Amino acid sequence: MKKAIQVLGVLLSLAYIVSCTKVPITGRKQMNLMPESEMIGMSLQAYDQFLSESKVVAASDSRTQMVKRIGEKIKTSVEQFLTEKKQIKRIEGFQWEFNLVDDPAVNAWCMPGGKVVVYTGILPVTADEASLAVVMGHEIAHAIARHGNERMSQGLLFQAGGIALSVLLSDKPQLAQGLFLQSYGIGGELGILAFSRQHELEADKMGLIFMAMGGYDPRVAPTFWERMASQGGQAPPELLSTHPSDDTRIRELKEYMPEALKYYKE
Repeated sequence: MKKAIQVLGVLLSLAYIVSCTKVPITGRKQMNLMPESEMIGMSLQAYDQFLSESKVVAASDSRTQMVKRIGEKIKTSVEQFLTEKKQIKRIEGFQWEFNLVDDPAVNAWCMPGGKVVVYTGILPVTADEASLAVVMGHEIAHAIARHGNERMSQGLLFQAGGIALSVLLSDKPQLAQGLFLQSYGIGGELGILAFSRQHELEADKMGLIFMAMGGYDPRVAPTFWERMASQGGQAPPELLSTHPSDDTRIRELKEYMPEALKYYKE
């Protein structure tokens, strides 16, 4: 066992050195072992399957129109920001899509490739378009930061012995699919943390900038997250299951607000 731990430690060190990248905006170094093209390929299949098994709200519905409107604005913000920072390749292969599903869960998520889902259960909590932009900016930020890739890289190392994703897909497709869904927090019975608290705080900051560039006032964010926290009770909403404490989140949002406001034009 001790030898196995030592070997794993070496693998982790080598993987980190070889695959180290930096997250836009925060500059944090991260380990992404998966080619993003493979992650996007898996997301296309998983997203279509999810939609086929869910009750998608019609495009003519005003709520769906709001989701798509916000999504397009944040998409434009992301593309503009990454172009200015000379990181546009980070979203190479993205096929953006925004859907609303009829589900009481207080949740939303974004797969690699820009595949976004908002649940109707979160709309009473967001209450207005700007607050929904907080949520969508945050979830899209996870995809731009490649948090899911980082999470799945960790899963491959610890649960699959560090083998290549292509090998895992061929030999153990169910395990590969499970790791992918776990990495993005899709489904309520996965039983693991979708993202670390560090990832969540990072997505908060990135999301503020993306929504601000899209024309939404980022100052609504602290109040929205306070409303979200009040929904919790003994079992917090799925969207909050791995998030930082309320005090930490609100404090960091307020501290970062002057930077976010630089991107907001009233």
